[in-house]
Amino acid sequence: MRIVAGEYGGRRLKAVPGMKTRPTTDKVKEAMFNIIGPYFEGGKSLDLFSGSGGLSIEGVSRGIEEATLIDRQYQAIKTIKENVAVTKHSEKFKIIKGDANKIIHVLAKKQLSYDLVYFDPPYKEQKIVEMMLKLAELSLLNKNAIIVCETDQEANLPDEISGFKWIKKADYGITQLNIYEFEGGE
Repeated sequence: MRIVAGEYGGRRLKAVPGMKTRPTTDKVKEAMFNIIGPYFEGGKSLDLFSGSGGLSIEGVSRGIEEATLIDRQYQAIKTIKENVAVTKHSEKFKIIKGDANKIIHVLAKKQLSYDLVYFDPPYKEQKIVEMMLKLAELSLLNKNAIIVCETDQEANLPDEISGFKWIKKADYGITQLNIYEFEGGE
């Protein structure tokens, strides 16, 4: 695994030890960022199931101003911290250990909002639509926020979700990307 492009492009990243996470391949990561915009001019991202932190690190490398990474596994948090250290800009990353379903309420109380959200949950625990609606309800999404969902082929995410515009679906082997844009907010 590596950072594909941007300020930190080419730097190597570690995977989380064990079988509880599956890192996004460089091929899928590159395709994902080609779809949502290869580079950003600031903004904040939220990664609810961060694993190794590779998606958030890639986003910051490509211009995202600040990334919030959440994972509930100790080994994932340890790996995220090691991978963030590779950037030498740890101040751009907020790393939170905990359950994403609970942490989003804490973020809402702090009145935080995001421009880019990554959903790459464990394939067996996919409640993406429910969580997208909860993010909107909690005012955690800025207008036109991009939502990137990485799933397996069996997830069958709908094209229509209230308050969201479906942008694109792309298949990469067993991995599927669904991209949405939040139409609400201010």
